[in-house]
Amino acid sequence: AADGGFRLSGAKAFVADAQSAELLVVAARREQADGPLLLAAVPADADGLRIRPVAYSDATRKLAELGLHDVFVPDEAILGGEVDAGPALEATLDRARVALGAEMCGLASRVLELSVAHARTREQFGKPIGSFQAIQHKCADMLLRVENMRSAAWYAAWSIDEDEPDAHLAACMVKAYASEACADVAGEGIQIHGGQGYTWEQDLHLYYKRAKADEVALGDGAAHREHVARVAVDGG
Repeated sequence: AADGGFRLSGAKAFVADAQSAELLVVAARREQADGPLLLAAVPADADGLRIRPVAYSDATRKLAELGLHDVFVPDEAILGGEVDAGPALEATLDRARVALGAEMCGLASRVLELSVAHARTREQFGKPIGSFQAIQHKCADMLLRVENMRSAAWYAAWSIDEDEPDAHLAACMVKAYASEACADVAGEGIQIHGGQGYTWEQDLHLYYKRAKADEVALGDGAAHREHVARVAVDGG
């Protein structure tokens, strides 16, 4: 605590686009660990704040680590005052989970589209590889995952928009499913393209890297399944 505000010390990992931000919203608690969660608006050039870029497999999404050492935050920079920001933050994260689920669905749809087009034109043994049952099975499984992601994302978005009681569960479920389904589709797309699927000339490596990045963003599938099970069983 400090006169007219308080000081922040600690670290935040994997903060998206922190390098280009002018203002950062930092979740923190006062000295007592069980106190209310607060959201502090911290200027990117604040004294004691260090922003360090983090090397990452997906070069299209910039991540950084924040280091905070006695960063002064005036009382007026606390968003919503001293009210516990936990519920508001969780609601925001639910929207982010659904947005990521929709992104992964779109990514997987594009990989499927590219894979089907390749299977129709690439020939082996004098016929398109799409005529081979093994390739057909891969494409069918990819389509199943894409449509499941689409349905889950649509329902979760509708649930949040309509303020349905199960909106939080729906958001967690779409992230739980899409995290692994999208990575699976991206991997199968590379397999269908064969050796050229691994080359820089193909865009598949970009989709695969984004799929693997999205898989762990905001928590992976296992973490969300565990949370869904806990909420379903005991409500917390």
